[in-house]
Amino acid sequence: QVQLVESGGGLVQAGGSLRLSCAASGRTFSNYAMGWFRQAPGKDREFVAAISRGGGTRYNVDSVKGRFTISRDNAKNTVFLEMNSLKPEDTAVYYCAADPARATWYVATTTSGYDFWGQGTQVTVSS
Repeated sequence: QVQLVESGGGLVQAGGSLRLSCAASGRTFSNYAMGWFRQAPGKDREFVAAISRGGGTRYNVDSVKGRFTISRDNAKNTVFLEMNSLKPEDTAVYYCAADPARATWYVATTTSGYDFWGQGTQVTVSS
């Protein structure tokens, strides 16, 4: 198993930036593809971004449109989500997730593709 702890959420004005972090422990971090999802009140959990074991990335282009960047630091067992030009519609609880059983190039974009989840961090963007 792997344990995931998100941090970095908070309240920010529209147009501002936040950097989310997700620290992993318990297994070899580099063996996991990592993803970020978010869930707004009354809505389903939505894919935001993912990074493969090999460093390849995918984004929910419709939602983030080049504003967000996912990265990973295997030496620190951490995945990051840099969020710029934030909008009120980005308000949600953001979750990181880990997927252990994929090829180095593979990333999943659905919740069912991930086995382990963090508790989430709240991001609130005021207008």
